[in-house]
Amino acid sequence: MSANQELSDVASLRERARRNIHEGAITPSYGCDKDKVIQLLNDALATELVCTLRYRRHYYTARGLASNGVADEFLEHSTEELEHADQLAARISELGGNPNFSPDGLAARSHAEYVEADTLEDMIRENLVAERIAIESYREIIQYIGEGDPTTRRLFEDILATEEEHAEDLMSLTKGLGAS
Repeated sequence: MSANQELSDVASLRERARRNIHEGAITPSYGCDKDKVIQLLNDALATELVCTLRYRRHYYTARGLASNGVADEFLEHSTEELEHADQLAARISELGGNPNFSPDGLAARSHAEYVEADTLEDMIRENLVAERIAIESYREIIQYIGEGDPTTRRLFEDILATEEEHAEDLMSLTKGLGAS
């Protein structure tokens, strides 16, 4: 709605709200392809779950002189990725979809890869790569959604901000290890 566009009168709002009540939050002004948005949310859900698992594995397998601080960072990121997964699943449900938590095909649905890595440096690098993938894909999703679904767009913007913070944290860790 542009600044020059008229607002609906209350009677019209009330009448439109009573139509298709079974669609819940999806009103006539919803401006996206709901099924496509649910698919994007489920793909992001898979990405967050894979990232949760990768970070959690790295937390338990991090070894070396600098491992304690790095492992703590992995655990923190893992917890935040799981929170993102919960937020995405909730939004899928709000849109009338079904969150896909099935382990079958989880890695294929995820934008990021699950790479175990053996060294602390490789773990940091693989997590940074995954964060960069999430950043890029979430930016594209935000652009795709635009003004059509402001609630989902804001959710992705909030998650994107955390992913950017994770990437910066990981960059700091690489500098601390002398990695490039």
